[in-house]
Amino acid sequence: MRSILLAGGIAMLGTLLGTRYAIKFLVSRGYGQFIRDDGPTSHHTKRGTPTMGGIVIIISVLFAYTAAHLLTSTPPTASALLALGLFTGLGLVGLADDWIKISKARSLGLHAWAKFALQTAVAVAFALLSFQFPDARGITPASEAISFLRNFPWLQLPIWAAVLWIVFLIAAWSNAANLTDGLDGLATGASTLVFATYGFVNVWQYNQSCAWADAGPLCYEVRDPHDLAAVSIALAGACFGFLWWNASPAKIFMGDTGSLAIGGALAALSVFTRTELLMVVIAGLFVIITMSVVLQVGWFKLSGGKRLFKMAPLQHHFELLGWAEVTITIRFWIICGLCAAAGLGLFYAEWVVG
Repeated sequence: MRSILLAGGIAMLGTLLGTRYAIKFLVSRGYGQFIRDDGPTSHHTKRGTPTMGGIVIIISVLFAYTAAHLLTSTPPTASALLALGLFTGLGLVGLADDWIKISKARSLGLHAWAKFALQTAVAVAFALLSFQFPDARGITPASEAISFLRNFPWLQLPIWAAVLWIVFLIAAWSNAANLTDGLDGLATGASTLVFATYGFVNVWQYNQSCAWADAGPLCYEVRDPHDLAAVSIALAGACFGFLWWNASPAKIFMGDTGSLAIGGALAALSVFTRTELLMVVIAGLFVIITMSVVLQVGWFKLSGGKRLFKMAPLQHHFELLGWAEVTITIRFWIICGLCAAAGLGLFYAEWVVG
């Protein structure tokens, strides 16, 4: 448990203290956010707020994980390194996107095809590597089965389909996190809740792991659950510390650098813990916000130009209804907490009921 607590504490301090210096650095160079003209008019006051703050989250998580293992003299594991690799790789794609927005002085970054190609390359590499590195029991970080609370034994996929499934999950969660990052502190606070929840899931899977000699029939066939808990809590701690500076009125935005990285981490944790479909419940807020965009676009095309919401993603719909930004953020955090609690309840209930 020491490595888990150290990872969370160091990551939180990293963003809590490091973001202050990142703000000064970004402001001194004029690296500010550009705001869409077709968005809520209240957002125009945010023009020029430093962006790319996600790089502080990434550096803090990587440093915290490394420091925790050095201080406890424990080796890293394949699952944790792969999860951190996906987290960092997608963060770098987001960093390129943010940099183009700043350097070109526009609200659009990478061309859609370039961004898609880079995300796909990182996702495919992660998916292929996830089926390597078996442990002493032959368990690899990822499984070829689709999972909910654990693997469905009757939903085994051929390796090529399993790779495509993981790539789809990465694309879905990275874009979901990106869409959720629309209000000060919204994505940061929601991510903290989801990652903290996965910290509990990982610790429980470690305590009930099939690796133990006295493991019962309901044990979990998961590789490196303890180290994945360290990653989860490091992510939660980093997001929590960053929230100090990202809460309304935000002094810095995480940008695509942070949102794509967080989405990648969500996907990796869902795959490695064999809870791919349970993530839909735990991170339900991200799903709701993403579905609001899907419904808006679908209804617009089917109805000949009519809108289902005043604006999508959903948080902007409530802004245009006159809700204060802080009110929307806090209420969405409550929804996220309820979703996380429901997912954790399902996870535990399945083990109790058997």
